[in-house]
Amino acid sequence: MVGTTGALTFLGAKTTVADFLANMSASADVLALAKVEVDLSTIPEGRNVTIKWRGKPVFIRHRTADEIEEANAVNIKDLRDPQTDSERAQNPEWLVMLGVCTHLGCVPIGEAGDYGGWYCPCHGSHYDISGRIRKGPAPLNLEIPAHSFEEGNKLVIG
Repeated sequence: MVGTTGALTFLGAKTTVADFLANMSASADVLALAKVEVDLSTIPEGRNVTIKWRGKPVFIRHRTADEIEEANAVNIKDLRDPQTDSERAQNPEWLVMLGVCTHLGCVPIGEAGDYGGWYCPCHGSHYDISGRIRKGPAPLNLEIPAHSFEEGNKLVIG
């Protein structure tokens, strides 16, 4: 009788834990958003594209040679959040970053502002062509998400 009661208690506990873990795991729609693939061949040079990843906008910029040169010419000692362009862009031709202002979470406007990059009209933060904060109240550069470049002009974010 004691053995049977122990076995039933064990099975009940096992079922409860299994149900709890099944309910706490990520659903299929959440797992589908974990990674996003983007075909880079559809983005012309000198243009921005905004996609949605994990509920946040991601800016993808196909930079021109002049923009890359301009980003590299900046003296990082003058920056509030010093980062070189090579630290921010895995491939100099492509800049990938979260489109969320680091001040209060607004979405900046592309190809605007004093530095030709992004401008947040809510509080006046100006970002350069590398997404680095140059002017305004934002304390940090725009965040760079984990991403990789795959064969055949494919970008995988996440």
